[in-house]
Amino acid sequence: MLFAFVYLAVGITFAELGWRLPAWFVSAVAFAVHIWYEHFRLRNSRRRTALHVSAAAALGAFGLAVAANIHELWANPGNHRSLLLLALVLWPILTAVPAFVVALAAAAGLARWRPSV
Repeated sequence: MLFAFVYLAVGITFAELGWRLPAWFVSAVAFAVHIWYEHFRLRNSRRRTALHVSAAAALGAFGLAVAANIHELWANPGNHRSLLLLALVLWPILTAVPAFVVALAAAAGLARWRPSV
């Protein structure tokens, strides 16, 4: 949940400032830290690490979709776009799938440095 909140906070804060590239960088660092934490501190399996990391990314994307819908309601009352409602479903899916693949590959690579118990 903490990392999902980080993604949401970074997305909203940096969007207000117009800093797209720094937002991607900070999110990538949070993503890497989350993989490290799940893999080394919690000693989760590769699959569980990837599942937790991708779930946090998807939850953060869902939060951003909710924020985008709320912003649209405030900015254009009475003119809410149905495509933005579709973002509530699509953004988490389009974020979770690649996040799972990347986290799984990263956890597999990190498994070489973690001694077997």
